[in-house]
Amino acid sequence: MTEWSVTEPTKLAPADPVTRLQIRVVNGTVNVVGTDESSARVEITEIEGPPLTVKQDGSALIVGYDDLQWKNILKWLDRKEYRRRVVVSVAVPAGIDVEVGVVGAEAVVTGIRGRTEVRGVTGDTTLLGLSGPVRAESVSGSLEAQSVTGALRVNSVTGDVTVIEGAGASVRAETVSGDMVIDLDTAGLEGPPADIRLSSVSGEVAIRLPHPADARVEASTTSGSVSNAFEDLRVGGQWGAKSVTGTLGAGRGTLKATTVSGSIALLRRPEPDGDTDSTPSPAPSATGKVL
Repeated sequence: MTEWSVTEPTKLAPADPVTRLQIRVVNGTVNVVGTDESSARVEITEIEGPPLTVKQDGSALIVGYDDLQWKNILKWLDRKEYRRRVVVSVAVPAGIDVEVGVVGAEAVVTGIRGRTEVRGVTGDTTLLGLSGPVRAESVSGSLEAQSVTGALRVNSVTGDVTVIEGAGASVRAETVSGDMVIDLDTAGLEGPPADIRLSSVSGEVAIRLPHPADARVEASTTSGSVSNAFEDLRVGGQWGAKSVTGTLGAGRGTLKATTVSGSIALLRRPEPDGDTDSTPSPAPSATGKVL
């Protein structure tokens, strides 16, 4: 095992191949980038507080503080050891598995084809261009996933969840009070039917479906409002509980969305018109308006 104790900005290049990356930090920023190279590189540009440990144990590359354990990441709410900060960027082979745990730090993970798992307390998380299975958990930080094609599972307490151009066959998202904006772009893709399941207690939920859509739809709210852009779907209920149900296309996929007091909006993506302009259309907000 090779180990470094980092107390100042530095660059490291572990010599052995890496198949797994683990990062655990408090405050600052974490950037993980998947590359076509076979080796890993670590760059620490800012560091305050106790030393940051970087070690290579077999094929695992571990970056973090020894007193911050993966299983306790989401419980670091009342600790006094916040007087630390680090900005770290790690370039790794795109096919490896990645685990990132952050407390008060922003996390950005890009271009990973292996499994990605992120746990955060108050920092925002951005996931971009991931093709492997993804799981993200947050207490109060926002979660944004763009162009993710792997199975996506997201859990948040108060943080908002945004999925832009989601092309994975499976999306699971749960929040307590955070709003959800789910923009799906699965039309024309080969593979299993989409399985989308969303739930919130008081957060608003907006889902934009591709054209043509192909799913059985069940969306309901106990006391919120609903809006529906599809003629083939039925809106039921006038007072109290409301629902939107029906089948779009052949009904191969599944869309289930529930919220207790939040509103639900079902929107449609613009129909393809052959325009060569590849600029993506704006994503909807949780109230049905575009951002």
